[in-house]
Amino acid sequence: MSLTETKIDLLKDLGLDENNILPNLETMADGETKFLRDLRINLKNILGSENFNIKEAYLIALAVSANEGNKILTNAFINHAKLNSANESEIAEAIACASQLASNNVFYRFKHFIKGSNENYQAMPAGIKMNIMMNPVLGKELFELISLAVSAVNGCESCVNSHEESVRKLGASEARIFDAIRLASVVRGLCVAVN
Repeated sequence: MSLTETKIDLLKDLGLDENNILPNLETMADGETKFLRDLRINLKNILGSENFNIKEAYLIALAVSANEGNKILTNAFINHAKLNSANESEIAEAIACASQLASNNVFYRFKHFIKGSNENYQAMPAGIKMNIMMNPVLGKELFELISLAVSAVNGCESCVNSHEESVRKLGASEARIFDAIRLASVVRGLCVAVN
């Protein structure tokens, strides 16, 4: 199979028009980079993980693509989530979770970086409202799993540790957690390609 065919198949997998002109994807197909084939296989494999259902997979992918500001993929994952029984409230909350974590990850990453050089910041209250985390529509375990995935993408060590501990306490297996991070990493790469 040619890489142009792989590009077209990837776009079809995402529910996107194969005639879309996406410069990064076009460049990879024209340059015959084997990564394009790997990207498609990686996405298909992780979306088919036995550690979460397809609706959960698309909600995690949606949160990561929203976090990355990729409108094309955000819309594609909204459509796939809807096709797999996600309702408007669940979709909205996946996006809201990414938005909340965009704030939290910056704040807590700062506190982590500055720890040791100025302890005064550690005692200061965050002052950031986080009501969304109290009783999420998605359920606490999935919300924490999405929070973990987005925090990993954003590189917030203290947030990753906190959400990983929370999601395990809520009953998630290490395999489920690991696959959520794998999905987040593949979607992050996809955000660069489909742009």
